[in-house]
Amino acid sequence: MSFLSKLKEIFNKKEDKAVYLSGFKKAKQTFGDQLSQMEYEFKGVDDDFLEQLTIILLESDVGISTADLICEKLKEKCDAYPSITFHWAMNFLIETMKEVYEEYPDEPIVYNEEGTTVILLEGVNGSGKTTTAAKLAHMYQQQGKTVAFVAADTFRAGAIEQLAKWGERLNVPCIKGRENGDPSAAIVDGCRYAKENNIDILLCDTAGRLQNKANLMNELAKMNRVSAREIEGAPHNTWLVLDATTGQNGLSQAEVFAESTTLSGIILTKMDGTAKGGIVLAIKNKLHLPVYFIGLGEQPDDFRPFDLDGYLYSISEGLDTHE
Repeated sequence: MSFLSKLKEIFNKKEDKAVYLSGFKKAKQTFGDQLSQMEYEFKGVDDDFLEQLTIILLESDVGISTADLICEKLKEKCDAYPSITFHWAMNFLIETMKEVYEEYPDEPIVYNEEGTTVILLEGVNGSGKTTTAAKLAHMYQQQGKTVAFVAADTFRAGAIEQLAKWGERLNVPCIKGRENGDPSAAIVDGCRYAKENNIDILLCDTAGRLQNKANLMNELAKMNRVSAREIEGAPHNTWLVLDATTGQNGLSQAEVFAESTTLSGIILTKMDGTAKGGIVLAIKNKLHLPVYFIGLGEQPDDFRPFDLDGYLYSISEGLDTHE
């Protein structure tokens, strides 16, 4: 059985396959549909084919270094055969993309078995941090866990009240920072509340200003320090929330945050609104960080744990029909 056939078999068993197909519809048009058009002029995996493939990968926002790596590995696979059909070239391509993602194994999400798990959410204004906090809270509530918010994004106008409103809707307590105040003070208050009330998950919506990297680094370092002082091992997870529609700009943001603090994972929002689905591979190859969750729509249930097989099948759907 070919790689694409196996991928389809795995995908068809997934309960959330409709969400993935819908959420990656635009990305498939940029990637899978354009690849399909290459069949009509296919003469083998030669320089012309690799040049066209590179263009498609770049338009999908894979990034130049990751695109070059994929093309290089694909050529090595195909060179092992005297001739190759378009069908098998596509099988090897998607298989190569999976290998590139898995070259650096994902670390599992860390949960504090002895008490509250503290999760810091970082990201620039407009990335969807606050809405992501709400969707994470909904997900953890569905798992039977107790959740609290810390509104520590004290510098963005309205951020504290926005999270507080989500707290009211979801019946999640929200510990508020003081507007324009020290975000670390809010983190301390949140940790103490979580301990006193046996909260399972503490979601901290933090400030994300990139104007001054030194200030950002100092703020994030202080948040790490004060949370660790209150709850052992905290923060247990530090996740960067990125707007997928920003493509390579999002990757640049991630690099700044990665230099400023120890990130443990990525959350990609607004995946359904972008044709640039390749950013998933660019992030993993450049930063070696797992993508833990993706936003594939507006509804809370459209916020899904990232599934590599589901992602690869959704952006390449239809390629398995080429013989």
